[in-house]
Amino acid sequence: MRKIWFLYTPELGMMNVYLQSMAQDEFLIVVHLSSCPTDIEGAGRGAIAREDLEVGDIALEIPVSIIISEDLVHKTSMFPVLERVEGISSETMLLLWSMKEKHDINSKFKVYFDSLPEAFNTGLSFGMEAVMALDGTLLLEEIVQAKEHLRSQYNDLVPSLCNEHPDIFPPEVYTWDEFLWACELWYSNSMKVMFNDGKLRTCLIPIAGFLNHSISPHIMHYGRVDTATNSLKFPLTRSCRAGEQCYLSYGNLSASHLITFYGFIPKGENPYDVIPLDIDLSQVDSTEEAHPISNWSTHMVRGTWLSDNHGIFHYGLPSPLLEHLRQARTLMLQSNVTAQENLEIELEILEDLQSTFDAMMQNLGEIEPFSEQCDWDVKLALDFKGLQRRIISSIVTSCYSGRKLVENELHNCTNNG
Repeated sequence: MRKIWFLYTPELGMMNVYLQSMAQDEFLIVVHLSSCPTDIEGAGRGAIAREDLEVGDIALEIPVSIIISEDLVHKTSMFPVLERVEGISSETMLLLWSMKEKHDINSKFKVYFDSLPEAFNTGLSFGMEAVMALDGTLLLEEIVQAKEHLRSQYNDLVPSLCNEHPDIFPPEVYTWDEFLWACELWYSNSMKVMFNDGKLRTCLIPIAGFLNHSISPHIMHYGRVDTATNSLKFPLTRSCRAGEQCYLSYGNLSASHLITFYGFIPKGENPYDVIPLDIDLSQVDSTEEAHPISNWSTHMVRGTWLSDNHGIFHYGLPSPLLEHLRQARTLMLQSNVTAQENLEIELEILEDLQSTFDAMMQNLGEIEPFSEQCDWDVKLALDFKGLQRRIISSIVTSCYSGRKLVENELHNCTNNG
């Protein structure tokens, strides 16, 4: 069986010993680990192929016996207490379990927990300066709401558990900082796995959780336990050359989601980075005889550089958005629409869109000077804001170029008419 070579920080030097002792005779592959401090593209973790791997090769295979899932909680003294908590999810139980297990020197998962970072540096840990640097973006509100939700969840659940069962939930272990750490652990490292009993569980998977994400991953399909081997296999869907980092797909995720729950922006052109545009068609100018339209419509607009069609009536913009706006204006005319009227409608649409996205750009404020000395969270916030500017700028440019195309066609139409 082929292998991948994992490179981590020094704390992970004993992970291979841990894996083999945990899995015992069930351990299916030998994974060579390097204990040397290595920083792969700034991530501080990653996996390098030791040899050429082809499509279909199994890059990694993990036995079920070392996967951390909700079954572990059921065997603890905290489960009878937690199962009486109304509405508590298995994921929350696991989160509370991991807070305590992390500090248990006799835990069979001690080496795994020791290998984890002291801070995950996700958007959930953004300081006030970083949050304010996001002013003008929807991510600011998303992060604030996520942080408020976690704080509310902690206040509603943890203090009462500590007061009523201090022997099971010691207050010195169940602090807010430890709760946030555990939340970030599960958000950034957990995977959904379908087990042989047909149940989908949220799990922590030693080793696999350290693979980095890419918008062009080598491994995409890995969420089902193999019944024959009782293991979780990670086959390649794209070849990986020796010495190349082997990437895993975390899912079809936008930069805003990856920042909030994972703490990074992926390299390359991410097709899932969009600007949401809410349109209230009731605000479109109309006459008294016009058909009343009052519904809201939401459209996701990507950077127009991702489109292959920038010609007239396309402009690199989403076709559903353009068609939606065209239909709304055509209905208001209540008559057969001439070619010239269609072009005039097209021009109005592009002018309105350009005005809307111009306002979005202004709302982002001035480009802030970047300093190498700024904190990690501020840098990440400014990088995201730069990405938003790039997307909006491409849309504005496409609207402007589209207007020129339509104006030229309208000029020809008028002259020929």
